[in-house]
Amino acid sequence: MTAAVDDDLWSAVGDPTRRRMLDLLLADGDGTATSLSERLPVTRQAIAKHLGVLDRVGLVRSTPAGRERRYRVDEAQLARAVAQLSSVGAAWDARLRRIKRIAEAVQRTKDQRGTQQ
Repeated sequence: MTAAVDDDLWSAVGDPTRRRMLDLLLADGDGTATSLSERLPVTRQAIAKHLGVLDRVGLVRSTPAGRERRYRVDEAQLARAVAQLSSVGAAWDARLRRIKRIAEAVQRTKDQRGTQQ
């Protein structure tokens, strides 16, 4: 995945309504804009727009179902997103450990200077 795709992906899942939609689709197996709008406090049109965003980043796939489209979570893309999030989390954990070590070293230096005076 490219950086631009990653930005789009995280922008898509950054929205709480879209995350709730993904939860519902995962729990139910699939759904339509109409079925999702019955369970969420937004209009069918808003749901359709959110589904379009999720479709563009590959988190859902749609198939025609009469006059509507049925949406299903693309589990492979979701797994890639989860793996990326885990990787980002691990990188931030490493950064925070380095910051902590630096802060502790600075504090030790201050403490040593204080005891020498």
